[in-house]
Amino acid sequence: MLYIISGASRAGKTILAKKIAAQKGIPYLSLDWIMMGFTNGIPEYGVHDLLFPDEIAQRLWGFLKAMMESMIYVETDCVIEGEALLPELLKELVTKHPNKLRVCFLGYTEVSIDKKWKEIRAYSSEKNDWLADKPDAYVRDHIQNMITHSGNIKSSCKAHNLCYLDTSKNFLERLQEAENYLLRES
Repeated sequence: MLYIISGASRAGKTILAKKIAAQKGIPYLSLDWIMMGFTNGIPEYGVHDLLFPDEIAQRLWGFLKAMMESMIYVETDCVIEGEALLPELLKELVTKHPNKLRVCFLGYTEVSIDKKWKEIRAYSSEKNDWLADKPDAYVRDHIQNMITHSGNIKSSCKAHNLCYLDTSKNFLERLQEAENYLLRES
């Protein structure tokens, strides 16, 4: 089974992915690692960390689709997490392999920039947190972009009948809901 967790930056994807991977005893793969491999290893491909998530998703889709289909073919269990996926792209794989993937998107559309900024500043003391050393204006701009991105994801999930959970309020409860959804019995 592939457990796919995508959505907006700072919506809880990594927390959820690591929890499910530990609980199931299966590998965890961050799409950020793949994207940074393209950014720093083969920049001529035009995939880099300064693009918006939907652009990265479009550019990486052929690669990620082939990778996931190969993982499904060899029956690999894995949690795959990252922004670089879109509902409209994943729908094809979900339709083709309905019992081999579980997909959940996370975002936040109902939060103020100030509230999310305070949360990020309070919890971004973790080592290697890429937002920790960014100026406040940069973080606020990032939050606004992710609120917009969340709205787009939410609409696309609705159109393609995929799970979207908004972590704007009751963050831990929404993550538990996502975990329950992903780990449900068939």
